[in-house]
Amino acid sequence: MKRYFPLIILLGCAAAFALGIVYLFDLRFEAGDVYPPYSSLRADPLGTMALYEGLERIPDLAVSRDFSSSDTMPMEPRSLYLHLGGDTARLDELPDDAYQAIENFMIRDGRLVIALYPQTEDFYSYPAENKKMTRSKTDKKDQDSDDNHYHWTRLEDKWGFHTGFEKLEPDGDTYAPATVYNQTGLALPDTLHWHSGIIFTNLEHAWRVIYARDGNAVVIERHFGRGSVVIASDSYLLSNEAMLKDRHADLLAWLVGPAKNVVFDEAHFGIVQSSGVAGLMRKYRLQGLIAGLILLAGLFVWKHSFSLVPPLEEKRLERFIAGKDSAAGFANLLRRYIAPRDLLAACFGEWKKSFTRNGTQFSARFQRAEAIFATENAAGGSSPIETYKTITETLGTQNQKL
Repeated sequence: MKRYFPLIILLGCAAAFALGIVYLFDLRFEAGDVYPPYSSLRADPLGTMALYEGLERIPDLAVSRDFSSSDTMPMEPRSLYLHLGGDTARLDELPDDAYQAIENFMIRDGRLVIALYPQTEDFYSYPAENKKMTRSKTDKKDQDSDDNHYHWTRLEDKWGFHTGFEKLEPDGDTYAPATVYNQTGLALPDTLHWHSGIIFTNLEHAWRVIYARDGNAVVIERHFGRGSVVIASDSYLLSNEAMLKDRHADLLAWLVGPAKNVVFDEAHFGIVQSSGVAGLMRKYRLQGLIAGLILLAGLFVWKHSFSLVPPLEEKRLERFIAGKDSAAGFANLLRRYIAPRDLLAACFGEWKKSFTRNGTQFSARFQRAEAIFATENAAGGSSPIETYKTITETLGTQNQKL
């Protein structure tokens, strides 16, 4: 048990380290600050999780998130699609198939709400001449290329509006929110605190201005078939912070409208669900197979780390000699099959046979050695080793005389 103690300590430290890492990641994902601002997966002030969970509690209202990478819209009737924290670049260029899907969604009776990321500085805009030049070069490139059939639609031109910017008043290191006013007879708040300098200009007559700032629209609405689209230049009114400090339930109810199905768009944040190996395993419920493979791998490692057969007892191991060459193997055989008291007799007999096989006559030194062996063996007093030494010394002396 003592020799496994360091391994147990190492495994315990590794498990504690892994649990610590999981706990840190759990804290980050619970707060949601790993997600982009105005994501419904984010629980801090910049997220919209409070709105998502609040809508979930409304009876007969289905709420979900869109993680698909394809430009598809909900097919359920009376659906609301929330595109929060949007970028003005998405209004400038949109693929034709995505635009067609949006228009079909609204014609069916869908409601689209686009709330832009609040801008406090005019860093997103650039001269209109540069916009036209860039767009014309892109169009020419698309027309000249035989392989490129991907066309784009400008929502501003298609729907008849443009975006501009009106500065916010500085307030120390930040900016003070502007006051926007209700321009309709709807049962909505008379004023709102607005945290974005983006405004909408050059509106077509089909648009209705809901809120405006100094005569410039910041929330607009337009009907398409049985559906409608609402564009707001600020997403703050839907954030977690606004739900706590500046909540307007009547405005939220107007945005949701008669919808029975609400979908939060998460795909435009880059949060998409890919059909990888893990997704396929979850889809076909292969969790049990994976658990079995992990168990099999653990047994394989355990088998090669620890022997499943109990070790031999030390007493049994003492009866064997590990041989490394032929001489060691021969010595091992002698120990197994010839008793120590019979070893000298066996060796002398084999030496005696060698004379007969070689046709050698028994010489005087052979007869002398045989007499010494017979004498010592009959006496039974000397050990085999002493008898062997006496024979070798006698044979050696006689050999010198010859």
